[in-house]
Amino acid sequence: MAFPRTLKIWKMGIVNYKEALHLQEKLVSARKSSKIPDMLLSLQHPPTYTLGKRRTDHNLLIPESDLAKLGAELHYSERGGDITFHGPNQSILYPIISLRDVGFGARKYVEKLEQTMIEMACLYGVKAKAGEKGETGVWVGDRKIGAIGVRISNGVTSHGLAFNVDPDLMYFKHIVPCGIVDKDVTSLRKETKEVLPSEEVLEEQLISCFVKLFGYCKTQVEKIPLTELDFGDEIENLK
Repeated sequence: MAFPRTLKIWKMGIVNYKEALHLQEKLVSARKSSKIPDMLLSLQHPPTYTLGKRRTDHNLLIPESDLAKLGAELHYSERGGDITFHGPNQSILYPIISLRDVGFGARKYVEKLEQTMIEMACLYGVKAKAGEKGETGVWVGDRKIGAIGVRISNGVTSHGLAFNVDPDLMYFKHIVPCGIVDKDVTSLRKETKEVLPSEEVLEEQLISCFVKLFGYCKTQVEKIPLTELDFGDEIENLK
């Protein structure tokens, strides 16, 4: 069943990483069988360290047993990339889209995610760029402002991007972010000279950058707290 270039967007607030992972798995399965259109999850996580499929535990610089003292959790996933941190005031987009339908290969898809964050930074006078070879994500000078870790299964994407609006950067001191040594992490708040608007405005701006770069002609936006979400009913309603 074919769909027009419509993107369904769920604004979900703060969502536990494990619950978000479970939701993505359900949506990916539904997207593979064309039961739903392309989706975009916009959310934040409570303090969470995540490792990708390479399982580079050595880049966590403190014992796992100490994470509770920081109010943080550790989760493993099957995305690409190395260890990273997610937390409040970091904007996360998880696209569940069919690359075959949009006509992108994996490399172009990642480049579009990078450009989404570059354009978001540009709105506030911050000159960001994609990383050099071996440096994933988006950078302001030698400071990382946005991370990318994706999974592509049978042409359908999950996981995505994390853009640092104003997270507590101290959490990054306990890891080697994305496995890249001797590099700092920054945020939009730290880099811009402008006053940032509300969280809701910032979320909408990042989504708009994504929609424009991926060429969607129509969007449908809903605010859906995960506590109110019934996977079966909501997926059925997306058809």
